[in-house]
Amino acid sequence: MGVAQTVRTTARPAIEQAPAEPRARRIRLGGVSEAQPGPEDLKIITLARAARARVLAAEGAAVRDETGRTYAAAAVALPSLRLSALHLAVAMAVSSGAASLEAAALVTDGDGPDAADLAAVRDVGPDAVVFQAAPDGTLRATLRP
Repeated sequence: MGVAQTVRTTARPAIEQAPAEPRARRIRLGGVSEAQPGPEDLKIITLARAARARVLAAEGAAVRDETGRTYAAAAVALPSLRLSALHLAVAMAVSSGAASLEAAALVTDGDGPDAADLAAVRDVGPDAVVFQAAPDGTLRATLRP
């Protein structure tokens, strides 16, 4: 024998809600006009510093792809192989499936990225911002396309 239940519903008063705000869009860094890097930019500068310090390399670099994934690398200076930190970070991103780059950071005591480094970044991220920082993290330059 089954038991029948009566379910009573109580009408709830209507709650007025503010109109829904449009979903936040991801802002591409190429359009940023701020003088100071944002939190995600500071993250890749920190990753570049750590990559450089880990192996006592001349330079460290990090890049961020369109999904927010980051790739960090240090310069390689072997008798038979020389790679700049930016070249290696870009290669790591591309070999991991990155479709584009949003930003790059280079940490060095030197003058900054050379034309070949910038070309590698621009091949994958034509609108990417490139931050150059000193080993202590001090921002030296922000290179925009």
